[in-house]
Amino acid sequence: MIITRTPFRISFVGGGTDLREFYAEEPGAVISTTIDKYMYVTVNRRFDHTIRVSYSKTEIVETLEELDHELVREAMRLTGVTEGIEVTTIADIPAKGTGLGSSSSLVVGLLNALHAFRGRQRSPAQLGEEACRIEIEIVGEPIGKQDQYSAAYGGFRRIEFHPDERVTADPLVLPAERRENLQQRLLLFYTGTTRNASNILTVQRAHTGERRPILRKMRDLTHDLQAVIEGNRPLDDFGEILHENWMLKKSLADGISNPGIDECYAKAREAGAVGGKVLGAGGGGFLLFYVPPECREAVCRVLADLRRIDFQFEHRGSRVIFYEE
Repeated sequence: MIITRTPFRISFVGGGTDLREFYAEEPGAVISTTIDKYMYVTVNRRFDHTIRVSYSKTEIVETLEELDHELVREAMRLTGVTEGIEVTTIADIPAKGTGLGSSSSLVVGLLNALHAFRGRQRSPAQLGEEACRIEIEIVGEPIGKQDQYSAAYGGFRRIEFHPDERVTADPLVLPAERRENLQQRLLLFYTGTTRNASNILTVQRAHTGERRPILRKMRDLTHDLQAVIEGNRPLDDFGEILHENWMLKKSLADGISNPGIDECYAKAREAGAVGGKVLGAGGGGFLLFYVPPECREAVCRVLADLRRIDFQFEHRGSRVIFYEE
């Protein structure tokens, strides 16, 4: 049996520039971090040639082609594990449509487990590349590349996407005290709703050309945020940059925000939040805010209808946590 643990991620700025429609002409970039909420994948040899996959439903099939779960099917095909196996996935939080990159964490964690099952190790770069190939090239999801590499590498990173399809994921250096202070100032709330990111991203991709100046500004905010994270600018600038990025992001496509999200965002700002954003493509899922310590109680009070999720930063990416022949 093999068990992998792969973190979910929070993306701060630059989202949308990881779509091929943008980076094919000029480099894109995002800054994100992984958190201590995980996707667990177990892989075990089955007693016969059948395939059993357990997620929100359970499939038991005779052949790989019969498997409905596209991501699992294609990860098995890519790694050459095509029969006699059982796969189970378990997530710490709602694992679809919440903006934490859960689908990519699943694929990265599954690839990591399947390669280990075959007696192989893959680097974070290889896991990220293979996960992108499955999600974007094979399955045809209209998504970008940031989630796969964030899940594979882990930690605070500035991830760049180049026109030649190269991806670089450089770690950001946070002094310990600054890391702790930033942790204390970030609040995460679950809106209780999920959304289909594919619909929003399909529209966003179609309008990339006309929205390129906006996306370019969002990419360039990564330099400003990096300066804040690494200690060269006041920490409260983090919230201001989040707010600027959110205002830009909302103009990319209909459905990124909605009246309910706008109301929650306005309430939080009035209560003292410096800035924030909806995570992922938008439309639902999780809301992140930068809040000075003296305003935490007030922000939590005005958003009492939402569920607050405690989290810590995670510096490690996908890894095998149990391996037994």
